[in-house]
Amino acid sequence: MTKTTSNKTNFISDMKRFFPLLKNLVSKDFKIKYRRSVLGVAWSVLNPLFTMLVITTVFGKLLKIQVENFATYYIVGFAIWNFFSEATSNSLGSILSSAPLIKKVYIPKYIFPLEKCLFSLVNFFFTLIAVIIVMLFQGVIPSVTAILFPIPVMFCFVFVCGVSLFLSAATVYFRDIQHLYGVLLTMLMYLTPIIYPLSLLEEHKFVLKIVKLNPITHYVEYFRGLVMYNTIPNLKENLVCIAMSLGMFLIGALVFKKAQGKFILHI
Repeated sequence: MTKTTSNKTNFISDMKRFFPLLKNLVSKDFKIKYRRSVLGVAWSVLNPLFTMLVITTVFGKLLKIQVENFATYYIVGFAIWNFFSEATSNSLGSILSSAPLIKKVYIPKYIFPLEKCLFSLVNFFFTLIAVIIVMLFQGVIPSVTAILFPIPVMFCFVFVCGVSLFLSAATVYFRDIQHLYGVLLTMLMYLTPIIYPLSLLEEHKFVLKIVKLNPITHYVEYFRGLVMYNTIPNLKENLVCIAMSLGMFLIGALVFKKAQGKFILHI
């Protein structure tokens, strides 16, 4: 049996063995997030709605960004962005916060950042309720192609897992990442067409190139095209999304695998 096949077998075996733990960790995060909250899980729907109201007022009315059905345009893009932002932010300290458990029993360490990604994926589906509410309010009928929405979500999930594995490993050795990542996220948010359309950057070619190099841009535009505009990205765009997702996942997995052996010395 080759080393690659052996690693794959071990991964599948570990996932089967520790799947109950994974579910318990996701459940625990939900309980902690909404503990002593009157509305509980409803906040997963209300938060994007309130954010949408603020953004629509500031950018749609005051700054007069010319986008048809701007509230829907924004919240559809926000759903993907928030999934990425929440998952990667929560994954940053996932190894450090699990140090007591890691020191006591054997658990595959990648379980902890992956659990944060799964928790954020569940939250993403609650955010979709907010998306539907806004679309109904604005009278936007979902496109037939909306049924394909799991495709860009899957691409984004694989990408997010890769970023999370990388960040969780790097943070064990460089704690400053926890403080710097918020700044990076803010910069990345403005380089993602959530509030503005790509057409707004046509006169700024250099900025447009940078925005198109941002993987989240591709996932947002893919998702938005399916849900709002009845468009299916061509083969080239699908290949770009696949390459970005798998490429980041491989980088994250390799970095994590190489670094995890010395986690115990630093946590």
